[in-house]
Amino acid sequence: MSKKCIFTTNLVKQFKMGDETLTVLQDINLEIHRGEFVSLMGPSGSGKSTLLYLMGGLDSPTTGEISIMDKELSKMSDKESSILRRRTLGFVFQFYNLVPNLNVEDNILLPCLLDGKPLKHIQHKLDKILELVELSNRRKHTPRELSGGQQQRVAIARALINDPQIILADEPTGNLDSQTGEEVLQLLQKINHEENKTIVMVTHSPAAAEYATRHIHMKDGRIWEN
Repeated sequence: MSKKCIFTTNLVKQFKMGDETLTVLQDINLEIHRGEFVSLMGPSGSGKSTLLYLMGGLDSPTTGEISIMDKELSKMSDKESSILRRRTLGFVFQFYNLVPNLNVEDNILLPCLLDGKPLKHIQHKLDKILELVELSNRRKHTPRELSGGQQQRVAIARALINDPQIILADEPTGNLDSQTGEEVLQLLQKINHEENKTIVMVTHSPAAAEYATRHIHMKDGRIWEN
């Protein structure tokens, strides 16, 4: 079995702005292996979040190829790519993206509902994940009853519930104070070490990047240090 988790070849992403073409990513050739914790770093506008979204199948490249777990995204149907996002990838965003009127449990279980899994079979997994993110005593609370750090822990738990091989995190501490952000990074590091999840994290913070095992620096839509 290949050790490559994510593989990109000659990746280019462009946007049309009137008569002009804006190149956001250019000639991205990248390999990320199973079990790595990778930080994508670079100044604002360097293309790091765009690259993350392409890796997650949330957007399509202009040219070039992306393979996730040896499957080329461009050769997949909409249904196949949707299943890949639900089962192989977990997403964590800066602003949590929780459903306000659902409690912690129900927010975490949303991907299972979308995947049609019977909830009675995943109760044990839910309990284990709640314990991992230290929210067992908050399972019936709604997002408005939680701190920002707790809400991000719910988002991380939701990303884990379908047992994906890969976690894609876009500025997961960008909306948190430094101490709470450090706790979230420690949790991601624990998930990488103990659950053997491959993590790709976009960050502009050198301190946050130190939790990763590998740093990829981007500038002007290119990788300039890998």
